[in-house]
Amino acid sequence: MGMPWTLVRSLTLGIAFSAENAPTQPLCYIFLSVHCSSMTSSLPSSTQHRLQQLPQIPSVWEGDRRPFQGGSLGEREDGEAGECILWVDGTEGLVRSMDVIPETSGMETVVRTLIRAMEMPRSPAPPCRPQKIVVRNRELQFLLRGILQGLNINVEYQAQLPLIDELFRTFDTIDDHRPAPIPPAFDVPLKKLAREIWHLSPWEVLTDLDIIAIQIPTLEGVPPLYACVMGMLGEEYGIILYRSLESLKTFRAMAMGEDDNQCLEQVFLSQDCWFINYEAGDQGETLPRANPPFFPASQDNQATAIFGSIHPLEGIRPFIDEEEALAIYCALEGLAHFVKAHHGDFEAENVELITKEVKVKHPLKPKNTKEQLLVQLSTQPELTAEFLGQLGFDEEEEEDDDDLLEDDLIPDNSYMSLGMVPWDLVHSLRSSPMVHYQASEFRQKGDGMPVLMIQTSRPKAKDLIRRLQQEGEIAGLGFNAGRDCWTETRYDLGILKTGQDKLFLFGEFLLDAPAHRQAKKNWERRCRDTKGYCAVLIAMGVTGQSKGRPELRHMLGYFETRFLTPQELGLGTLRLSLGVDLDF
Repeated sequence: MGMPWTLVRSLTLGIAFSAENAPTQPLCYIFLSVHCSSMTSSLPSSTQHRLQQLPQIPSVWEGDRRPFQGGSLGEREDGEAGECILWVDGTEGLVRSMDVIPETSGMETVVRTLIRAMEMPRSPAPPCRPQKIVVRNRELQFLLRGILQGLNINVEYQAQLPLIDELFRTFDTIDDHRPAPIPPAFDVPLKKLAREIWHLSPWEVLTDLDIIAIQIPTLEGVPPLYACVMGMLGEEYGIILYRSLESLKTFRAMAMGEDDNQCLEQVFLSQDCWFINYEAGDQGETLPRANPPFFPASQDNQATAIFGSIHPLEGIRPFIDEEEALAIYCALEGLAHFVKAHHGDFEAENVELITKEVKVKHPLKPKNTKEQLLVQLSTQPELTAEFLGQLGFDEEEEEDDDDLLEDDLIPDNSYMSLGMVPWDLVHSLRSSPMVHYQASEFRQKGDGMPVLMIQTSRPKAKDLIRRLQQEGEIAGLGFNAGRDCWTETRYDLGILKTGQDKLFLFGEFLLDAPAHRQAKKNWERRCRDTKGYCAVLIAMGVTGQSKGRPELRHMLGYFETRFLTPQELGLGTLRLSLGVDLDF
């Protein structure tokens, strides 16, 4: 029996990799199996023998794969369009097996689902073989005829499949009655506000310890809310609006005491909150091949916002009603104004009490209406201090050591830059005998590893590496707020922490400098991709043509380490004293 070449190749691939984590075979070997093996048109003998042991009953099964227009079964985590495979016992009226697959999957997925329908059907159907199978796809009919040889199963074509047609009509009806994720009237204003917050990026100046209390007195029935921003170092970005202070405190206390994933899931479902989560899109960055292996930071992309609710008695609800939408809109609009108005205070780690009242226009009223909704916002410094105490940080502790922050580590006239090295270069650095390497376990995601590059002369680079080895390598890297009280200039201080808990200043950057803000923003984004890991790259060649563009032969030290938040550094805002030392 002849089959199209594309179909034979697809089926061969499906059989070759049917087991999970099977080793990948060279493509030439797969092509060879098409010519030298009968597996493309029949099942392995062991599988055939196993299926032949199943009882055969006088029943007719319907089988098909169809795309989904609705979201009940067609949604996939990877964002691919989904198709559904169904095998139904037409005699008993039972669904024996069902699977949702990417629309790009080959016909072998239909075969696998059929075998599962025979051997491991959905309850209460018993394992068995049908007497006849009907499908509405000619290609699938010919394929199954060849594969099911020896099982005494007739495979016939039928233009209409009554049971499956009815099932899909039912699925469409269910999808038609599913509530919209956002009430139609609020769809445009909420999504527009979500985009504004995404570009505002409050997680770059607020951590999950910086709680903002929000009250909306003009909306009856809306409790005081407690906003918590996610994303400074995490995998996800978003804002949680806790509907009670007790829920916020209980969740944090329970989460800190659990390591088991199942227990953490229960803790997660115990929250009482509304949420907005962002699913980041592909970054889509293309880097010219002619570029050097060290790249500067680059711009981030768009994201999709998801709104929902969590309640201990309700679980996760991926939609909100109109009353909730209005409350969430007011809270987020007020929070956006609050962050914009006090952005500098948050960047400087100002933990003092800050309050603000914002008047928000009703999103559903005409633009010329005078009706406004009052939103009252305030920081919660005592609550932040309480959470810091739970993590082992005590902001009231005083440091008597005058040399808390040392500045003699980085050689004079060094060139420093925040950027990225691609993953292939990371592998080369790890394996190079000429490079001192400090290893860490991290997630490889995105276009490369976020890196602080320090470029100096060869002797000074060697001395710097030896100094770091003596200090216990690099335990972390972070940025901390600094201020010159005489000129009112604000700085972003780059700090290295060594294994011996010493802190070294590696750079003083003007906080408001656009180039530094953009480089740091995109460097921190890459740190979020790696779940808080970064690296320090030490290179020579600062006086030659390779200045700022070192190649592998110039790189002498590569230290993988953690990116530390200001809270983890535990310094607070530092001020420049007359002695040029930065003290409390």
